[in-house]
Amino acid sequence: MSTPEQAVVESTMFRALAVLRVALLANALALGWYRRANMDHPVVGWAVLGFLAVWTLVALAAYSSPRMRHWPLLIGDLAVAVSTIALSPLIKGETMRATLPGFWVSGVVFAWALAWKSRGGFVAALVVATADIGTRLAVAFSQGADLAHAITQTNYANVFLLLIGGPVVGFLSALLVNTTRDRALAERAAAAQAERARLSRAVHDGVLQVLALVQRKGAELGGEFGELGRLAGEQEAALRALVQGGHGPVGDTSRSDLVAALAALNARQSPHVQCTSTRASIEMPAARVNEVVAVVNACLDNVAAHVGADANAWIYVEDSAQMVTLSVRDEGNGIPDGRLEEAQRAGRLGVVDSIKGRIADLGGEARLTSGPGIGTEWEFDVAKEGI
Repeated sequence: MSTPEQAVVESTMFRALAVLRVALLANALALGWYRRANMDHPVVGWAVLGFLAVWTLVALAAYSSPRMRHWPLLIGDLAVAVSTIALSPLIKGETMRATLPGFWVSGVVFAWALAWKSRGGFVAALVVATADIGTRLAVAFSQGADLAHAITQTNYANVFLLLIGGPVVGFLSALLVNTTRDRALAERAAAAQAERARLSRAVHDGVLQVLALVQRKGAELGGEFGELGRLAGEQEAALRALVQGGHGPVGDTSRSDLVAALAALNARQSPHVQCTSTRASIEMPAARVNEVVAVVNACLDNVAAHVGADANAWIYVEDSAQMVTLSVRDEGNGIPDGRLEEAQRAGRLGVVDSIKGRIADLGGEARLTSGPGIGTEWEFDVAKEGI
């Protein structure tokens, strides 16, 4: 899954390709009309060109949606290109010099290049080139002509440019997407550093000093105050780590096992946690794993606070090709209607910021199911890649 910045770049390139494909379609229709006398079966020819026009409009609409830019659409697009090439000698007869779709097929190759970069562009170009050359050789063979002269210099040049153009467009597409990603990471790093500096100035003379004082006084007084001091010390260390560096540098490329990180929550004393997963391990960028674990911890803290210290909670992780789905469920009485809105109005933003906010920052979706007799269940959909 791409970052929002990458998705914008890819969508822009597909919009540019849409303009090119419309121009290529207009060229194919114009050449079909100009060379209509060369068709042995004009009715079939215009039916094929009409289908080509309809398919082009369908493909443009489909490619405009990032959710549709996957193998079914791309395979279908390539199948249309190959089939119209193969039908050309049946429509134009033995005098065929140019295939019916003409340069229209290059739009298909470029679509593969944008979706699957250099490798996709080369594969699509190779398939189209093979179909074109194979069709011409089949025509020459059926006529008993010299196969060595079946491919003209013009045909060779077109195939050669297609085989070069597909990978090059794919390479440039990948380069632009990666450059956009790197620039976005650099901007986030600069923004994060500036925010940490601002937070450090804001909390150093206030919150951190108060927490340090509570820690010292708690240690001196002992008993329950000692426990309070210990907790204050932990929060001081966590806050200091946040303003000094957070979970690691922005752009960190290290990876972690999400299943192992969540399984570690089984050691919590409150609530009692049981974590299960459909996979033994799920490798993800460490930054995403840290954020997902923080979200789950926030859910578990709510269970301990509102259901009870001895409550049970269950974590379930389901892995798919590009997404992970997590659910965190408890056995409480559910969240009363209006409680979350009331907490938000009162300035208590645990659910909004610690749970929904984090998931939104990851480009994911959070769903809440709660009510008397069914407890509370959070379900999260998070892409395995992205930041």
